[in-house]
Amino acid sequence: MTPHDEAAPHVVLYVCVDRARVAPGGATQRARTEGHAYARERGLAIAEVVTDTYGEPDPARRRGWQRVRQLAQTGDVTAVLVRWPSTIAPEPAHELRHREVAWLHELGVRVRYTWPPLSSKGL
Repeated sequence: MTPHDEAAPHVVLYVCVDRARVAPGGATQRARTEGHAYARERGLAIAEVVTDTYGEPDPARRRGWQRVRQLAQTGDVTAVLVRWPSTIAPEPAHELRHREVAWLHELGVRVRYTWPPLSSKGL
């Protein structure tokens, strides 16, 4: 858990860990840095950073995403921060991403993209 302001809306930062052979961890660190900056700029408190290993297309089968779902179900977070849409599910499995985003919305939890070109569009 990250220290946070009790009055700020609580969010979870979800990072799908890269498996890069050259400079391992670079994309992971950028996702974390962008996520923290996004939250700070918007007055959000990151309640937890959850990571997964990239590869499994179905988010419901990933241990980290299962934790995200648990936080959403218990009402512990108001939003999920991800770097970009394919963090949830890759393009070839976009229907899985839409399923998860719709499920979160039913619980009143928003998905927010932290990558500057997407975040500046209010997505």
